[in-house]
Amino acid sequence: MQAKLLLEDGTLFTGQSFGAEGETTGEVVFNTGITGYQEVLSDPSYCGQIVTMTYPLIGNYGINRDDFESVRPYINGFVVRRHEPVPSNWRAQYTIDELLREYGIIGISDIDTRMLTRRIRHQGTLRGILTTAALSTEELMERLQATSSSIDQVSQTSTRHIYSSPGAKERIVLIDYGAKSGIMRELTQRGCDVVVVPQDTTAEQIRRLHPDGIQLSNGPGDPKDVMHAAGVIAELLGEYPIFGICLGHQLFALACGADTEKLKFGHRGGNHPVKDLSTGRCYITSQNHGYTVKEESINGTDLEVTHINNNDKTIEGLKHSKYPAFSVQYHPEAAPGPFDNSYLFDQFLEMIREHKQQNPKKTRQAEMMAAVKGAR
Repeated sequence: MQAKLLLEDGTLFTGQSFGAEGETTGEVVFNTGITGYQEVLSDPSYCGQIVTMTYPLIGNYGINRDDFESVRPYINGFVVRRHEPVPSNWRAQYTIDELLREYGIIGISDIDTRMLTRRIRHQGTLRGILTTAALSTEELMERLQATSSSIDQVSQTSTRHIYSSPGAKERIVLIDYGAKSGIMRELTQRGCDVVVVPQDTTAEQIRRLHPDGIQLSNGPGDPKDVMHAAGVIAELLGEYPIFGICLGHQLFALACGADTEKLKFGHRGGNHPVKDLSTGRCYITSQNHGYTVKEESINGTDLEVTHINNNDKTIEGLKHSKYPAFSVQYHPEAAPGPFDNSYLFDQFLEMIREHKQQNPKKTRQAEMMAAVKGAR
């Protein structure tokens, strides 16, 4: 079956359909990863987007149960140069076509993805409409112009309920703005007692969980669409050690008085070089974001830049000069290096231990006894 992708600038791509049938709209972006298409499909940060893979062959190693980053895919559409319908890998349990069909996601193949990527790089991210219906270019443009971009992606991808992964060590409250499974995996591998809370959880509700530290997750969309989250972070700043990733990094910056802006075409892929300013070392990182912290907005805040992108010099890491809190724009739970950046979780836990030593708290029993004495 034929499929069409029309961009808002009028560029039309006609190719072959795979996955589900139907029609969808979204922001058209590209990912430069050579492998990892299953992780891309299941990354909640792609919610509402039509994702183009620049690597020409997709589907060749199939889909397995172990590599998902969330319980389901959140992308609106999938664009590839060549779709391989018959995977060849001992871990494959089903095909990418079967996955897309199961979740109603439209795929299009046999188009010039290199030309599409160059157009996005030149003009910036563009909205598009992807369909398997036999519609004219004029009809498609009318339908695209009649839709608007979603601003509730975080609420779509965040958990609705509190849940936990018990551990014997530090209690970490993970605020889920659209968290990848890899973050939970890194924390539980270190023995942490992880409690995952929804994106709209209040500061007081988090305090009642008695965390040792707070992890701010990745997530989709514009950070300014969830300013309530920045307010919660600002309220908790200084009380608990905080570590932010991707959207969590941007929200941490907003909470500290900095500002964010949209990138021309974003950073998406597993090959982005990031420089640690304290050591001069360059790390290869996995990234997926369309917004960045404005460099000039750091002035006048208590934030310090710790990492920069070696390609475009945008901010990739921040730390607070007074409180135990830091963040990175990239994904340390991903493995493009393969494990170059997982040390950041160890750094977070060490920060928690130092904070506890410097700020010893009364035991809960002592607090209750003091409350009883005060009531007499």
